[in-house]
Amino acid sequence: MTEASALWITGPDQADIRTADMGHGSRVDTLFTGISRGTERLVLSGTIPDSEHDRMRAPFQQGNFPFPVKYGYSNVGRAVEGIHVGRHVFSLFPHQDSFRLPDDALIPLPQALPPERAVLAANMETALNILWDSGAGAGDRITVIGAGLVGLLVTHLAARLPGAEVTVIDTQPARANIVAQMGASFVTPEDATGEQDVVIHTSASQAGLVQALSLAAPQATVTEASWHGSTQVALPLGGAFHSRRLRIVSSQVGSVPVDRAPRWSLRRRLTKALDLLTNDRLDALISGETPFDRIAPAYPGILADPATLCHRIAY
Repeated sequence: MTEASALWITGPDQADIRTADMGHGSRVDTLFTGISRGTERLVLSGTIPDSEHDRMRAPFQQGNFPFPVKYGYSNVGRAVEGIHVGRHVFSLFPHQDSFRLPDDALIPLPQALPPERAVLAANMETALNILWDSGAGAGDRITVIGAGLVGLLVTHLAARLPGAEVTVIDTQPARANIVAQMGASFVTPEDATGEQDVVIHTSASQAGLVQALSLAAPQATVTEASWHGSTQVALPLGGAFHSRRLRIVSSQVGSVPVDRAPRWSLRRRLTKALDLLTNDRLDALISGETPFDRIAPAYPGILADPATLCHRIAY
């Protein structure tokens, strides 16, 4: 078998099932992949800036930005060859029904983790990195702006810090129930309170980042975890930003924070993300499922729907 079927983004808001190379290494037959709405929506729209084409490549992407491109990074399958044969494995591979990778690019799932939930691993890895970058600790007042998938996973982790008081801000009141399941309080933007020790912004909106600055306590850190693509963002830095000595720090999953890099490899971080998914409450973050043979016409609508958290593709 030298070819497989994969989801290709072929133009603005267009997707199709096309053939793709199997690659080299041990064969894996895909069981599930997860759609990462934030990044994949930007790819589908063709708005990846030219300057970011190389940095935004998925690990096993085929094709080049803007189109056509095979993109994705949350693949759960069954190894049918190699040292992991018979095991469920996770890899940073796109939406494709079968492929080959070197054994060291495959991470076996923990025994307690169902493969259906393991599609959250790449986003959990991002959430873990964000929490590290934020410097959040026990007892902190922590606000997360944006109750999307990554924001909710950050919330899930932050709420487990001893004594932490975690609040999530979102414009959709319907997210209040799932925020409560993650262990935090929910408010809409107009009801948010300030003097926060840590503010984490995940809404990918200018309004969200502006509010993040307004909520931070003196000398607090605002962690910008959104990726805005080619969108320009204006911030009110002439107000209390300087007098309060606030900091804005970037969080990006492409590298481990510098204070952890000597000890944490990318593989160790991803392995830990899989371990962190063994909590059953995280099933609430799967907002839908579509069979692979029906995904192409449904894909643009899934990405456009603000109710989408993690949409799972079943093979």
